[in-house]
Amino acid sequence: MFGAAISLLITAVALVAPLIAPYDPIQVNPDKIFEARSWSHWLGTDELGRDLFSRLIYGARISFFIGIVAVVFKTVVGTAVGLVTGYFEGAVDHVLMRLLDVLYAFPRTLLALLILAIVGPSVPALIFVIGLGGIPQFARIVRGAVLSAKQNEYVVAARSLGSTSSRILRRYLLPNVSAPILILSSLSLARAITAEASLSFLGLGVDPTLPTWGGMLRAGGPYLRLYPHLAIFPGLLIMLAVLGFNAMGDAIRDILDPRMLSRVRGGRTG
Repeated sequence: MFGAAISLLITAVALVAPLIAPYDPIQVNPDKIFEARSWSHWLGTDELGRDLFSRLIYGARISFFIGIVAVVFKTVVGTAVGLVTGYFEGAVDHVLMRLLDVLYAFPRTLLALLILAIVGPSVPALIFVIGLGGIPQFARIVRGAVLSAKQNEYVVAARSLGSTSSRILRRYLLPNVSAPILILSSLSLARAITAEASLSFLGLGVDPTLPTWGGMLRAGGPYLRLYPHLAIFPGLLIMLAVLGFNAMGDAIRDILDPRMLSRVRGGRTG
């Protein structure tokens, strides 16, 4: 419940940011630089006179958007690769899995730095590099589930009745391997938010004028001794978001994993 409450709150703030933010998050006010907390500016202003509270609200919108789209990207691609390699095996499985092994062995941060240095920082590039690093994990988990599920009698019966491979994959295998996909997707959202914050902190995120939690954390670093709240507040929000989405992912895993659920019930009974 705690994870769900935090996740729903962040999602709601991201969706209604234009309605609840009191100021324009990118409007510069030179006469209000480093203004203290007050009724007009609840969390004060930053080094350019921008309202910190408004930037934190819009930061949730941008960070959450990048995270969710990156998770959708790697879920779709990784699931498709896992389905194909697990069902067909043979040369297709060997070639695709070796390519994914190379991608998995390459350090994610170094790969992201390399791609962003070539194409330049932008929202699409950030989504691509965050999603690219998670494709091998999704593909491996889905492949293992498909290798097990395709031995079941309903798949053998469908194949004997003349069902095409695409129909078997879509109608019989995908629904039966959806549980691990959902669990991994929910857990990956927290990692995607952390990855966005890390890359933005390194200066390889979106346009610096756009408010993201990682970018705000980086911008507040030089003023940490005199104005620590500029870095503390975005850092706390990143921590709460990761904690909330991880807790929600663990709860989804407990619900969808019958073995985990039986262990929990057994412990309560004892």
